[in-house]
Amino acid sequence: MKHYDLIVFDWDGTLMDSIGRILACLRHVASDLGLIEPPESALRDIIGMSLDQAMQTLFPDRPAPEYALLQQSYRDNYHRQAHVATPLYAGITELLSTLQQQNYQLAVATGKSRPGLDRSLQQTGLDQFFAYSRCADEAHSKPHPDMLQQLLSHSGIPASRALMIGDSVLDLQMANAAGVAAIGVSYGAHTREKLQTQNPKGIINEPLALLSLLQ
Repeated sequence: MKHYDLIVFDWDGTLMDSIGRILACLRHVASDLGLIEPPESALRDIIGMSLDQAMQTLFPDRPAPEYALLQQSYRDNYHRQAHVATPLYAGITELLSTLQQQNYQLAVATGKSRPGLDRSLQQTGLDQFFAYSRCADEAHSKPHPDMLQQLLSHSGIPASRALMIGDSVLDLQMANAAGVAAIGVSYGAHTREKLQTQNPKGIINEPLALLSLLQ
C-alpha cells in the first residue's frame, strides 16, 4: 500500500526552472528604487514567499507606501523578463504522468499569485495533473502551514497521508508546521546542506528520483 495519497509540489525551483528569472527581477527592483541590492543568499531565501512578505523581508524598515511600489516593480520586471527561458525541469511531465497513473492525488502550493499560477499551468500543460492548488494570495505566506492545511481540508486527506516536495527551506518548514512529511530537491533555490537542516524524509537531485523514493 502507498505511504501517501496526496503529493504537493512547490512550483518555482521545483517544477519550473525559474530561479534565474526571479533573481534577475529582484535585483532590478533594488536598482529601480535606488536601494542596496541584497546578497544572492538573501534573494534565494525569499523565493516561495508571498510578494508582499518577500519585499518586507528583503527591504525592511521602508516607509509603508513604498512596499506597493516595490511589488509593482517586481511585477513589471517579471513581465519584461519574459525573454528569459523558464522551462520545466527535465523529467517533470514524465514524473507527474507516472504519479497520476499510480493514483496519487497531486497538488501545488506556491508563492505565485493565482493569475500567475493559472497562466503557468496553461502554458506548460501541467493543469491536467493537479486536482488542487493554493497560492500566496489565497493563504498565509510560507512557511505558515495554511496552504497545506487548506489543501488537506479540500482533499479530505489527513496530514499523515500527504507529502510535500520543495526546493526551499520555506517549503520544508511549512510541511513541518503542518505535520506533513517532506522531500527536498537540491536543484532549486537552496542547497542540499541547507535543506537538510529541516530534516526532510529525503533529498533528490533530479525529479524522476522521486519515483524510487516512493517505492
